[in-house]
Amino acid sequence: MHTFRGAYTALITPFQGGKVDYAALERLVEHQIAGGIDGIVPCGTTGESPTLSMDEHHQVVERVIRLANKRVPVIAGAGSNSTAEAVRLSTHAAEAGADGLLLVAPYYNKPPQEGIFRHYCEIARAVDLPIMLYNIPGRCGVEIAPQTIKRLCEAHENITAVKHATGGVADASALIEMCDITLLSGDDPITLALMSIGAAGVVSVLSNLAPKSVKRLTEAALSGDFAAARAAHDRVNAFGRELLSLSVNPIPIKTAMAIRGFCAEEFRLPLCPLDAECRRRLENLLERHDLD
Repeated sequence: MHTFRGAYTALITPFQGGKVDYAALERLVEHQIAGGIDGIVPCGTTGESPTLSMDEHHQVVERVIRLANKRVPVIAGAGSNSTAEAVRLSTHAAEAGADGLLLVAPYYNKPPQEGIFRHYCEIARAVDLPIMLYNIPGRCGVEIAPQTIKRLCEAHENITAVKHATGGVADASALIEMCDITLLSGDDPITLALMSIGAAGVVSVLSNLAPKSVKRLTEAALSGDFAAARAAHDRVNAFGRELLSLSVNPIPIKTAMAIRGFCAEEFRLPLCPLDAECRRRLENLLERHDLD
């Protein structure tokens, strides 16, 4: 099974005239591969998955797999707060040729930990792909508890990783000590901190714009050169900290990609464009930082 390690990009989904812009999607995939990224993750939070129709979701996953053409692995976002729907999305991704799945915790309905455990077990039994759990309680309203992650890791050999987006480091350290699961950062600002205690990489927002810069950080950390990793972190974080403070993800990164000519500056409600002042600050930020 695919081993999750390095820098993965949580890919934006470009829109044009209310529809998915597949020409722009191709440009984005090529930009990632040219930047040396270790994997591409379509249809996650950054990809505005909540506003994609089921057909669009399927099409984006299929297109990214076809465009990547095995040059890099594609980890398809396939989570849902409905277990049956998550199974359908996961089965489709597997049939389309995905290399793995990213499965967000069931959101809104706030299941107990036993429900979360059974949710992931159903999916793991339905597909023979490596699964990355996605723990982001700030968006889901529920956390996948460390003990639940341990149970899942022990129950299913294809549950191999977790995208850790709780915002904490101490809980990540406890999880790494508790069970044999690969942990990747889900928050760009704390990637270095998490890798210093054993994380294997990041599923990054910033690498949409700067895949080489994020890859330098993870590559240095994985090789044990934390002086170089710190230098890469300082460079990326100075940009990312300000970018991510402008609005909720993915509005700032998608606007930055639009300014750089990768896609249209278009969102689907309830997401909306930056206000004029924040956009001016973003333009200034892009002028001051030359990331690659």
